[in-house]
Amino acid sequence: MKPLLTLATAAALMLGAGGAWAAEHEIHMLNKGEKGNMVFVPDFVQAAPGDTIRFVPTDKTHNVESIAKMIPEGAEPFKGKVNEEVTLALTAEGVYGVKCMPHYAMGMVAVVVVGNPVNLEDAKAVKHPGMARKRFEAIFAEIPAN
Repeated sequence: MKPLLTLATAAALMLGAGGAWAAEHEIHMLNKGEKGNMVFVPDFVQAAPGDTIRFVPTDKTHNVESIAKMIPEGAEPFKGKVNEEVTLALTAEGVYGVKCMPHYAMGMVAVVVVGNPVNLEDAKAVKHPGMARKRFEAIFAEIPAN
């Protein structure tokens, strides 16, 4: 009887610690959303170190890739192919700026903040074309100061 009690206690402890496990955040690549044409939904995600971010090409002709100078120090740049689902486990704290290269100038951008936005000022300083600049300004306004 004692082994069952120990096993049951261990199972209960594991279930209770569920909040300590990494979460998965899903971002859809869409031709049209509430914020207009060519969008990531959501376009802002707050994640914890170790969380997984999954970019889903819900509509065709989209990709996801990191933007130079908009990832934390020590983080690896990434680039998915058009129509490819991309899953990332982000561990370095900071701001990750992402774009859909075919629709970047149209404003298809998003921001993922992992933990503290330690590189926020550097990310804000990056120049962007067309609508991407306006959308980044709106997204940055949502990021709480650390």
